[in-house]
Amino acid sequence: MQAEAIAPADAAALIRNAAALIFDVDGTLAETEELHRRAFNHAFARRGLDWHWDRAVYRDLLRVTGGKERIRAFHARQWIAPPLSDADIAELHRIKTAHYAELIETGCCPLRPGVAELLPAAKARGQRLAIATTTSHGNIDALLSKALGRRWAADFDAIVAGDDVRHKKPAADVYLEVLARLKLEAADCIAIEDSANGLIAASGAGIPVLITRSMYFQDDDFSAARVVLDDLSELAAKPRIVIQPHAQ
Repeated sequence: MQAEAIAPADAAALIRNAAALIFDVDGTLAETEELHRRAFNHAFARRGLDWHWDRAVYRDLLRVTGGKERIRAFHARQWIAPPLSDADIAELHRIKTAHYAELIETGCCPLRPGVAELLPAAKARGQRLAIATTTSHGNIDALLSKALGRRWAADFDAIVAGDDVRHKKPAADVYLEVLARLKLEAADCIAIEDSANGLIAASGAGIPVLITRSMYFQDDDFSAARVVLDDLSELAAKPRIVIQPHAQ
């Protein structure tokens, strides 16, 4: 079904009129991917693996959703590599997740512009907030406990992470689960994403999508989004928005 592209001045209205705002986490709420990359490399070094993911390698691996899945995909590409069992991969991911939380705790990863203003404004309007992400509950909590305080989860009516569903993005599972928990129709919600995989996932659930460009995904194809922003602070200012003329 084709969705009409919105006029620039209507971007804020699109947000205000939604019954619920459903947020991706990594790249959307905060520019976390560089910390994830550093944490992966830390885990590899700790386990004695001669692996190093530079930005180009990591950008490519981000097409694979899920940290354990990313490790498995990279391992499969090696011509000669020691075997890694599921337990080995789980341990690498455990070390990575713990180090990511340590990095977050230093305060080096604030929320992206506009996020801290949008969340309370939405609550004040009576809108519901939700999270639909591929990352783990531990990663979500590490980021938002630091940014919003230990009781951050009380403001969200649904929090669905990658391990809560059978298929991760770009499958629609996380968004379908959020809709089921919220008991809302897809058309009454807005998904806020930063990547093509996220756009595909939300669109697959029938949810209109607002894209906020991020470091690793800024050149993705967002032609199916309702609107594309550089960041969410544009909702409060005169917007500089890329309008999609043939959004699906």
